[in-house]
Amino acid sequence: MTLIDDVLDKAIADNKVPGLVAMAANRDGVFYDRAVGIMGVDKDTAMQSNAIHRIFSMTKAIGTLAAVKLVEEGALSLDTTVSSIFPEFAKLQVLDGFDGDTPRLRPPSSEATIRHLATHTSGLEFEVWSDKMSHYLEVTDHPSIRTGVLKSLNYPLSFDPGTSWSYGPSIDWLGRVVEEVSGKRIDEYCRQFLFDPLEMTDTIFECDGQYRNRLVSVHSRNKNGELEVIELEPPLEPEFYGMGRALYSTAPDYMRFLRMLLGKGELDGVRIFQSDTVAMICENHMGELNMRKMVTAMPSASKDLDFFPGVRKKWGLGFMFNEENIPDMRSAGTQSWAGLLNTHMWWDPEKDIAGVIFMQHLPFLDETAMQIYADFERAVYASI
Repeated sequence: MTLIDDVLDKAIADNKVPGLVAMAANRDGVFYDRAVGIMGVDKDTAMQSNAIHRIFSMTKAIGTLAAVKLVEEGALSLDTTVSSIFPEFAKLQVLDGFDGDTPRLRPPSSEATIRHLATHTSGLEFEVWSDKMSHYLEVTDHPSIRTGVLKSLNYPLSFDPGTSWSYGPSIDWLGRVVEEVSGKRIDEYCRQFLFDPLEMTDTIFECDGQYRNRLVSVHSRNKNGELEVIELEPPLEPEFYGMGRALYSTAPDYMRFLRMLLGKGELDGVRIFQSDTVAMICENHMGELNMRKMVTAMPSASKDLDFFPGVRKKWGLGFMFNEENIPDMRSAGTQSWAGLLNTHMWWDPEKDIAGVIFMQHLPFLDETAMQIYADFERAVYASI
């Protein structure tokens, strides 16, 4: 796999990132697995394939599929209203703007459903890509979802459910739905339905004890573009585990999850989903709506969110998918997503390929990370 090696070696030689882990696989097994560089600029330790990474929003696919499992079992419907499970959700109003610093709120004209949560069409929106929401949190002293306190869930809506797409704390609510319907705390539910059966032993909600010895440092670019170590983790022992961001994992563990999906719900003789459920996961669940560009309100945390500009993108259950082939890269219908610290993944059902590339730095979607990711993906497809 010389082409892939060249991409990774160049990233390190050019000091683009301190280190990274990259893997590629099909349903039958992993055909590329390599760690390059170091665990952090503050550490003289070589990067390891089983290094622990904060996967942040790559948690969302697992949280969504936890709800899909309940749908498969008949315990939940995608068309169930959120307020029928959590009446307090009905109290969330649409933020239309401000009169001075006073928020201008109104009742929504439609009710959010489980499907709306799963597809990010519920109206909920993160402050990272919304000046309006950032200002609301500031003037009301409302806690950010990053704090892990239950009160933080109650962001106002940015639009009426089902009328647009925007990225926000929908999957945090969906994780709470799973807890309420299953009667189990989300960490216990995920271990029982997914982590234990797939032997994902390094996918955890609390990174403590022996796990911390394998934890990669987090970096942020300073004004000179150099990477410096910062402290950034999901809150420890929060009031609730937010399924939008709570997990730590490794490239090998996450690849087992993706290979199970490539295998239409089964891996190594262990069935997690029925094949028709995996087909449903890949379908368009947002109708005529399209995923739209999100313009950053916090450039130090994230660049603009706009994967494959000009390509129409939809949302299924847990993943974004592109509706067109990407030349020299993924097929139409490829499912993908990413995490705040530039962890990225995709699985291509048509060509039976899955890839992960794990980095740990801000800002999300910075040019360096996205170029490494794109070069890695092209090299994977060129190598098969």
